[in-house]
Amino acid sequence: MQDKNSNINIERDQTSGGSEPSMDNGNAQNEPQGDEAETAKLLSELDDLRGTLLRRQADFDNYRKRIEKERTEDSKRATARLIEGLIPIIDGFEHALAAHREKEYEVYRKGFELIYKQLVDNLAKLGVERIDPLGKMFDPHAHQAMDRLETADHEDGTVVQVYQPGYMFHGRVLRPAMVRVAVNPTPASKKTVN
Repeated sequence: MQDKNSNINIERDQTSGGSEPSMDNGNAQNEPQGDEAETAKLLSELDDLRGTLLRRQADFDNYRKRIEKERTEDSKRATARLIEGLIPIIDGFEHALAAHREKEYEVYRKGFELIYKQLVDNLAKLGVERIDPLGKMFDPHAHQAMDRLETADHEDGTVVQVYQPGYMFHGRVLRPAMVRVAVNPTPASKKTVN
């Protein structure tokens, strides 16, 4: 039995170049415990590295989503600025179309109507919505009250006239609608008028 152990020790010495002293039976039994401790340590490090990798991947995904959202918001802001510049042009078209109803302007009028329709349709495709609140309740977030009309014919706070339509872009008001709002007369206001 001792010959087999000596052969194992000699073989180990030869494979390691003879630089390490030969192991006896006591050290051979401690070696598996050392390997188990080393394996446990490596598995622990592997789990830590996997956890770190998962956190880094999650951080990168969050970063990518944030950058994508910022790009989308930047694009919407740039488009909104462009649309804000086009709103006065739409107003100009509306004024031109309302001003010349004479027969001699009919050809020009049709041309203006086509250009106006194309402009409005293309803005609608971009997400622009016209605020036309006539007959609706006054909304201070989307309307700007320019005047009030004391009347009992309409409910208090109803928009009775639109001076200038407003525009929204993806839920954001680019320009509020300028309106006249109905107000129910009070007895005090009748006395001051008479």
